[in-house]
Amino acid sequence: VQLQASGGGLVQAGGSLRLSCAASGSIFGINAMGWYRQAPGKQRELVASITSADITNYANSVKGRFTISRDNAKNTVYLQMNSLKLEDTAVYYCKFTTHWYRDYWGQGTQVTVSS
Repeated sequence: VQLQASGGGLVQAGGSLRLSCAASGSIFGINAMGWYRQAPGKQRELVASITSADITNYANSVKGRFTISRDNAKNTVYLQMNSLKLEDTAVYYCKFTTHWYRDYWGQGTQVTVSS
């Protein structure tokens, strides 16, 4: 089973992008879905997560600008990113975690915000 992330690209500051991440096969017992990002020279950080009970969590830097959502029937997680800033530039990774604490990572999608 692989996670396929898509939707990244080049956007001007203030613009929007929507990332998607879907599992290529069935993953039983998915609990949390999340998005992480890693900028050059920095550690990977949590951007947003959503549990199977639709409880969401956001990094302070993206609160009010990004929205995470999920479609359980499609095993897909989305990240709507609005009001993008230069500092949002990074490779974005999705992660699924099962109720048995097994993690699945996507391959990453590049988001570049230009001035």
